[in-house]
Amino acid sequence: MKSLKITGQKRENLGKKDAKKLREQGLVPGVLYGKDEVTHLAVPFSDLRPFVYTPNVYLIDLEIDGEVVKAMIQDVQWHPVEEDILHIDFLKIEAEKLVKIGVPVKLVGTAKGIKAGGKLKMNMRQLRVKALAENLPDTIEVDITKLGIGDSIKVGELQRENLEFLDNKSNLIVAVISTRVAKSAMMLPEDEEEEGAEGEVSEGEGSAETSETAESSEQ
Repeated sequence: MKSLKITGQKRENLGKKDAKKLREQGLVPGVLYGKDEVTHLAVPFSDLRPFVYTPNVYLIDLEIDGEVVKAMIQDVQWHPVEEDILHIDFLKIEAEKLVKIGVPVKLVGTAKGIKAGGKLKMNMRQLRVKALAENLPDTIEVDITKLGIGDSIKVGELQRENLEFLDNKSNLIVAVISTRVAKSAMMLPEDEEEEGAEGEVSEGEGSAETSETAESSEQ
């Protein structure tokens, strides 16, 4: 998984007043949670934009007073009205420790059901996974090429090396659902069969009428 850099600074003073001053300076107060320590810090809001305004997920090279640690965003507290971040929590990533994180889903190919008139329905745009940081992918690719109308792919059908999926296995990721066009196409064979059946009945009725006419002539 790709990493982006954020440069922050340790907070000497804590409290609401200090936090308000930091926000006025374009900084966001936050906390870095580590294995054995908690570091209070402040980071520029401009550095956070690539992380909070994108569907992509990145690991963070967090530099605090010259020291760089690998981290991830654990929680973001937003202002209830304005698009301002009030507080942010980071989690330090240990090289030997498994990481739980959401990874975007990337659909690959064109489902054959779409070509038949079906409609693609995507239920999950992100999947929760657990892995070592070095094994985390940028996206989870899901091949939909073989999906026909009525077919779907669930979490339990996915398998990736060195990666554990945490969502419920029965959760539906993507499906191809039927539309009016698809339903019409699927009904055509039945319509043709009914038409053929009606033709056979008409032929039988015609034969009966011919027989009755013949009998009348003989009399």
